[in-house]
Amino acid sequence: MYNLGLYLLTITIWGSTWILAKYQVDEVSALQSVFFRYAIAGLLLQGIISAMRSRNRHSLRTHGLFFLLGSFLFCWNYVLFYTATGMGLTTGLIAVIFSLIITMNIANNALLFGERPERSTVIGATVGLLGIAFVFAEDINALKGQGQLTAIGICVLATYLASLGNMMSKILQRQGVSVTGSNGWGMTYGALTLFVVVLLFDDPMRLPLTLPFLSSLFFLVVFGSIIAFWSYLTLLGRVGADKAAYAMIVFPIWALMISWMFEGFVWTPVKVLGVVVILVGNVFVVGRRQKAS
Repeated sequence: MYNLGLYLLTITIWGSTWILAKYQVDEVSALQSVFFRYAIAGLLLQGIISAMRSRNRHSLRTHGLFFLLGSFLFCWNYVLFYTATGMGLTTGLIAVIFSLIITMNIANNALLFGERPERSTVIGATVGLLGIAFVFAEDINALKGQGQLTAIGICVLATYLASLGNMMSKILQRQGVSVTGSNGWGMTYGALTLFVVVLLFDDPMRLPLTLPFLSSLFFLVVFGSIIAFWSYLTLLGRVGADKAAYAMIVFPIWALMISWMFEGFVWTPVKVLGVVVILVGNVFVVGRRQKAS
């Protein structure tokens, strides 16, 4: 039940962040938006670590892993996704591309750890990706122009960076580093990297004080970054990167529900069929796991 709780928490929160990210890129550049998000999240996590008196001394090699974790998972992948959003891709189509992380995690698990996925995981991932294709088939067919193709390539690269970040978290957990500790350092290094890049290459830094920007930033920092990443990466350490990544296929369903409520998203028979197919795939990945627990 604990694993299922982590799984549902991850899906609920991350399914809500797509619509809020639009309020960020409307106000400042992608670099500054991601910097503000993870600078605040990193500071909060460092404060939590200090308050819990769980701060440990880490080797230079471990800090190197923290830096890689931050670069892959809390820095450049988000900059690339925010950039693609500004290039006109719908959040739904970006969710399609991001769902490829489950296949990337399976491949990286095999390459880096020599772990072969269970048959039920492969079947569930395949069925889930088929469902995603149904849900967003009309968006894919509507793609036009070289700019959108470039944006798709950017999203694929961002997704692979996120998968590499998953692998760094797995390595750190195997070395006994807590998820809170590794996330705190990872977000700190990610924010410091972006701070340097913004100073050297971006417009003068400014923090918008509008209600939409600040309220969406608060949600993205506290829920989308601190809570959701703790939940997801804890789940990853407990059940494996391939099974945990299935949340990336399921959370677009919740994102669609939010879009339907607030953006006028229109359900069609093909989209409903896609959702049903995704839920069937979910039975293979999550249902089988619960029986084995």
